[in-house]
Amino acid sequence: MKILIADPIAQEGIDLLDKYTTTDVKTGMKPDELTQVIGDYEALIVRSETKVTADIIAAGKKLQVIGRAGTGVDNIDVPAATQKGIVVLNVPTGNTISAAEHTIAMMLALARHIPQAHGFLKSNIWKRAEFTGTEVRNKTLGIVGLGNVGSEVARRAKGLEMRVIAYDPLVSPDKATTLGVSLVPLETIYRDSDFITLHMPLTAKTKGFIGARELAMMKTGVRIINCARGGLVDEAELYKAVTEGKVAGAAVDVFSVEPAKDNILLKSDRIIVTPHLAASTDEAQKNIAIDIAGQIISVLKGEPARYAVNAPLISPELMAILGPYTRICSVLGKMASQLIEGPVNSLAIRYNGEISSYNTAALKAIVLGSLLENILEERINIVNADVVAAGRGIKITEEKTAGCENYAALITLELKSASGGLEVAGTVLRGEPHIVRVNTFWIDLVPNGGYFLFCDHRDRPGLIGAVGNITGKADIDISFMQVSRLKPRGQALMILALDEPLKDEHVKEILAIPDIYSARVVKL
Repeated sequence: MKILIADPIAQEGIDLLDKYTTTDVKTGMKPDELTQVIGDYEALIVRSETKVTADIIAAGKKLQVIGRAGTGVDNIDVPAATQKGIVVLNVPTGNTISAAEHTIAMMLALARHIPQAHGFLKSNIWKRAEFTGTEVRNKTLGIVGLGNVGSEVARRAKGLEMRVIAYDPLVSPDKATTLGVSLVPLETIYRDSDFITLHMPLTAKTKGFIGARELAMMKTGVRIINCARGGLVDEAELYKAVTEGKVAGAAVDVFSVEPAKDNILLKSDRIIVTPHLAASTDEAQKNIAIDIAGQIISVLKGEPARYAVNAPLISPELMAILGPYTRICSVLGKMASQLIEGPVNSLAIRYNGEISSYNTAALKAIVLGSLLENILEERINIVNADVVAAGRGIKITEEKTAGCENYAALITLELKSASGGLEVAGTVLRGEPHIVRVNTFWIDLVPNGGYFLFCDHRDRPGLIGAVGNITGKADIDISFMQVSRLKPRGQALMILALDEPLKDEHVKEILAIPDIYSARVVKL
């Protein structure tokens, strides 16, 4: 077998690969050049420079695995690779310490104007008063994203005697407590922080996470650090906020377009910039190279890899049995993520009936992956599901019972958070996924895409019509509805299937109806 290394990696990784197979290092290739040669290789290793497009993947007739020597897989067409049965790997933890240290370095440089003072003195200009800085001790650091890197930043900030607050909807209070960090709403981060640092992936949900509205909410004189992903911050709005004095300064390592030679942030002397250096330490590059090489070797040997970011590695025989249940597991996880309030502390998955006698690790990975969708940098798979959950402070248990009273098989998720609990259950009927229970209410909902309004309420005459009146005024059609009640005039659950999502003001109108306890729009 042959491995192609298309971007530079540390020699230690190359040496490890050379012990098992033939390795070719060809860096700096243009897309058409890579397309021409990729057909000869079983494995491809890239960093961020090489874009692995669908065309390149299609040309890789022998490709079994693509490895990204770093975090994220933004430059790899993962759906195209998955469709061809190619495993995609990354190394989400290899540069954790390096990125955390760079964040702290940028924060200190920002507080003490180090790059600016250095530049003046190198130009034989002695200035002191203009570069009077601020101490970080006793200042409040707001961390948005308390994952691997965010947690390490928190530990180091506590050592600097800072007050650390954080926002992360998927980290449990217990996990935050062990770090000495207070979990707070985003509004509190913006209002109270002297320094704000971002540590989250770039997704459709997080793109432009901080813009004009968020900057306006921040205290005057705040300092912002972004060593995570370009695109999280609206660069034009950040430049404007710094220029107008709302933001005292910023330190940026990542940009929406790289190389960032003409970026607007380069025009302000109060914005410190570095060329995507967070992972650029000898130790990090060595760890990443060895890690990705080891995973590549495992896949080529037919063994599972720790950080496969696409489909779990399960046998075709087991997949034939589990396949019909993967869709309902995905739907239940997505629905639960939108109905649960507060960060999840624990997740119990119960399997009843015929499914209970099989290895359900892949189903657990799918549940967790859909539950945490659009939040994490890496996709969750059969190998790392428990590791990711543990890192987020989520306790996962599985229960299996051979008997099932009403169905051939039933899968139930029980979630607990500081704000309460939630139970959802589903099954497969006639080859289709069916949601059959939400908490104590039995229903029969086929999640065929679209939007669903879930309303907890007291059953009484006129209430359904009142809700329908609001959706009608909003010009949103209802394709069908279900009501499940515990007893007449008692607690009930109403589900409306909507052709379009309700706006926030419409949901508020529904919540204002007497005897409506909760109302939430869920996209499935």
